[in-house]
Amino acid sequence: MNGVIVPAGDAMFLVRFDDRLDEGVNRRVAGAAQAVIDAHVAGVTDVVPAFRSVAVHFDPVAVNVVELERALHVAAQASAPAGIAAAHEREAIRIPVEYGGAAGPDLGAVAEFAGISEDDVIERHCARTYRVFMLGFVPGFAYLGPVDERIAMPRLASPRTLVPSGSVGIAGAQTGIYPSATPGGWRLIGRTSTRPFDLSRANPFLFKPGDRVRFYRDAGT
Repeated sequence: MNGVIVPAGDAMFLVRFDDRLDEGVNRRVAGAAQAVIDAHVAGVTDVVPAFRSVAVHFDPVAVNVVELERALHVAAQASAPAGIAAAHEREAIRIPVEYGGAAGPDLGAVAEFAGISEDDVIERHCARTYRVFMLGFVPGFAYLGPVDERIAMPRLASPRTLVPSGSVGIAGAQTGIYPSATPGGWRLIGRTSTRPFDLSRANPFLFKPGDRVRFYRDAGT
């Protein structure tokens, strides 16, 4: 299915694809974003891919709307670029996790929700290779998925006011790592020493869209 172009105010268009958490859809999003970038339309100020859509921001004074709409129609039909497709073949980024206890205060609740033991929750969380669908919320926060349906517990009804940096959480079909201490409502099942965002590195961002990620139980826990 081709994307649908939707105006969003006077300075942004959205290119939307199927409304589902799906790797194929997300690859189409990556292809659409790259197509807009490659079009080099003057006046476009930012191109932001998400799960199923691409936001194209522009300066309404500087942009040629006809040229931009032409580029968007090409983007709506684009397939995944070779670089994004190749990311699927790269080795997964491995993340050590201390599960349960103070590091994962919601592990027991997830086990109760799933009707399995805490060890089974950990095993299921570690068994999958997750896709980085998008980055957002705070710098370096990668939305990973899909999570095993058995442990896909919904987020908290009321978010915590402070989640420690490195916390690993589940929110429905998604899992992720909090790169910094921040409020949040995901179910916390563990914590990692790996830093998804670190300004001291040449590239501060550990993850990028299309990357693959695997969690494993820290040998010390």
